[in-house]
Amino acid sequence: MENNYHVPVLLKACIDGLNIKPDGVYVDVTFGGGGHSREILRNLGKDGVLIAFDQDPDAQRNKIDDPRFHFVDQNFAYLKNNLRLLGYKSVDGILADLGVSSHQFNEPERGFSTRFDAALDMRMDKQGKLTAADVLNTYTEDQLHKIFGIYGEVKNAKSLAKAVVTGRLDRPVLTLADFKAVAAAHIPKGKEHKYMAQVFQALRIEVNAEMQVLEDFLSQTAEVIKPGGRLVVMSYHSLEDRPVKNFIAKGKFRGEVEKDFFGNEQKPFMAVTRKAIVADAAELERNSRARSAKLRVGEKL
Repeated sequence: MENNYHVPVLLKACIDGLNIKPDGVYVDVTFGGGGHSREILRNLGKDGVLIAFDQDPDAQRNKIDDPRFHFVDQNFAYLKNNLRLLGYKSVDGILADLGVSSHQFNEPERGFSTRFDAALDMRMDKQGKLTAADVLNTYTEDQLHKIFGIYGEVKNAKSLAKAVVTGRLDRPVLTLADFKAVAAAHIPKGKEHKYMAQVFQALRIEVNAEMQVLEDFLSQTAEVIKPGGRLVVMSYHSLEDRPVKNFIAKGKFRGEVEKDFFGNEQKPFMAVTRKAIVADAAELERNSRARSAKLRVGEKL
């Protein structure tokens, strides 16, 4: 199950980054196929604890049968409250792998993939109200333009937004085929796959409020990680990497680091490596998903 579900990216670097103490308490906020979690457990002693978060019902099938393991079926935006409920005010390290698992792309009915004609859903949390179809059928042209441009970095975001709004007047855009029909004139020839991936990324981020959730999560890590503990975050596009980089470097998402009266920087973390860690040639050959992965590690001050 583990192998075809999701090959863990930069596994050794993640574990090294966490700097695991055998009796420590660690959190994997993106459990998925459990690849990273299993490796953390291998490095923990009998008194160590691992708490895993995942709101995707499919991830629950991969739960690990181990007395040191606790599973929380929630989004990591609710990190602090759920740790408190389990009796943990603070932890020794937190790992987040922000990639969508390859498993989710391979399940047609989830609507994440550009390879299957399916309903445009894209909810990570099946209880969520908003779907990708809702976004395409109800958002204004200006809102769609912003989403495609900012979240998808789509070159012709403005004309694509106009095409969607015009096209949906005739019939609603409910499936991948419907979308391709209204967008056909705007999809660059020979680059269809990349273009659709950017559009789908934009829709997925909007449906799941991913940027807001990421900022909420990062802010909470500063409150729950013990001094000397580690925050390890892997992202796959610049949109996610930017807030992670800023938060670890400055303790905030925008603007400059704050200083006290004496000029000392007021920030919760110190970057452990100056630059992001990326995959080496051997891993890239084994796992193409590692190509865009950037790993950043912060140590709590």
